[in-house]
Amino acid sequence: MKSIALFIALLLALLALPMLLPSGPGKRPDANPVTLPWQIERLPDGGSRVFGLTLGRSTLADARQQLGGDVQVALIVAPGETGSLEAYYESIHAGAVKGKMVLTLDTSLAQREQMIARARKVDYMQSAARRVELGADDLLQADRATIIAIAFIPAANLDEEVVLQRFGVPGERLRSSEHKEHFLYPDLGLELQLDAKGKEVLQYVAPRDFARLREPLATSTVR
Repeated sequence: MKSIALFIALLLALLALPMLLPSGPGKRPDANPVTLPWQIERLPDGGSRVFGLTLGRSTLADARQQLGGDVQVALIVAPGETGSLEAYYESIHAGAVKGKMVLTLDTSLAQREQMIARARKVDYMQSAARRVELGADDLLQADRATIIAIAFIPAANLDEEVVLQRFGVPGERLRSSEHKEHFLYPDLGLELQLDAKGKEVLQYVAPRDFARLREPLATSTVR
């Protein structure tokens, strides 16, 4: 899987339009209300459930049922990386909070190589990463893939007061630049990037896998 830093860069590159808190009903099915970003349920096996999805257990098919079927699925391959299968929601209403969401799906290197070989189309993104559109059979296979990470970009800007009020005191705070600070919640499997000059990004993994979010920050922290 590509680095967390590049993952964030790709997410932010998707922000083409301004977003506001919703004033009307969202797109989610009424029968499956989506929980708020700070409503994270810890599970006994070291996993977690957020937005109605269980990390490491729920599949893309489950996400379609919970969040809606209007999702873009593609393999994102950054230079020097082996790629990541991702599902992108342009607009999601998580309770009263609107935003964009990317689901990272669990695939093997062999699966991703086969998907590239059978691709319908390959485009280059501004980041120089390749966006690989899957063939019909691979799209069906993607529906069966489990969700191992979720990234959520809220429409409304967050600040420190809101973060502490909604998510509580973090286990650790790290600053990666003059305007970016990371609030780390290992018990929740959450890393929240607070950006004074850009959009906030919330990244979720199962708490047992939190090292995947923490380790990339070790080399980018401002001392």
